[in-house]
Order: sequence, then structure tokens, then C-alpha cells
Amino acid sequence: MLLNAGWLAAILVVKVSAQTPSPFEGRNRTVIATLHAEGAQIYECKSDSSKSPPQAHPLTWQFREPIATLIVGGQSIGRHYAGPNWDYIDGSGVKGRVVASAPAATSNDIPWLEIEVVEHRDDGMLSDATIVQRINTKGGLAQGSCEHAGQYLSVPYAADYVFLHKS
Repeated sequence: MLLNAGWLAAILVVKVSAQTPSPFEGRNRTVIATLHAEGAQIYECKSDSSKSPPQAHPLTWQFREPIATLIVGGQSIGRHYAGPNWDYIDGSGVKGRVVASAPAATSNDIPWLEIEVVEHRDDGMLSDATIVQRINTKGGLAQGSCEHAGQYLSVPYAADYVFLHKS
């Protein structure tokens, strides 16, 4: 089934109105879209060089990358991956850098983020985005100890990504 622009716009409006309010400052911003993501946060077991003394670097789970499918109305309409990057079904995409963080609802959930768009790819729905907010997170935090350097851990998560344009 191909997505029709009117149908997609209607779903996006419903999704925007149902989201939890963001803790990030929102003056002079217009919502372009809110897209739900289901995927995993990938962690790698590495020594933690930030710990002292230098000879005692315990192994810890360190974030490596996200991998998620963007979903609207049960349809896959894009993807989210390392960078962080988002690609939309119309060929448009953005890359960002984290500028702010806020605690999630529970200690098992990855934090909410505000991400500044630093790169645009192709024309389409995401081409006017200047800010991406990750909100309504569920899961995604690595728990427990890692035993062997080089191990990977995939932790399921869900989130909503709000694409905004500064007015």
C-alpha cells in the first residue's frame, strides 16, 4: 500500500496532538512531523578509561548506536541510525548533534533529547527540519555488567521523534 500525502498528514496531526509535552523550550517552532520509532539501542562492552586509577579500567556498557524503524499508522516510513540520522520515505533525511537532555519517565528509559540538525539530505518532508526532539522514550538503557570486551548488547526501545522548524 502506498502512502497518500493527505492520509499521512492526518495521521501526523493526530500523533502530534497525542504526545506528551516536551520539557524543551519551544518558542517560535513549528512541528513538521512526529514519527514513532521502534528499535534498539546498541551497546559495546569496553573499558571505562574515565575511571581512576588508570590501571583499573572496569568494563562497562558504552553506547554505540541506535537502529530503529520509523512508523506511522502501522506502516514503516523511514529509519533512524547512527549519526544520529533519520531517513524518510520521500528520500529526505537529516543528521544532528545533541544539544540538550532531560530525564525520561523512569530510570529504565533512555533520556529525552533535543538535537540540532547539522545536515540535510535531499528535498522532502524533513528538508526544513532544524530541531529534532526525542520524547516519550520507553526502555533502551543497558543494565547489568559486561564480562568480555567487544561484546554487544541490543536493548529494545521506543520513542517519538518530533521534527521542528524554527520560525
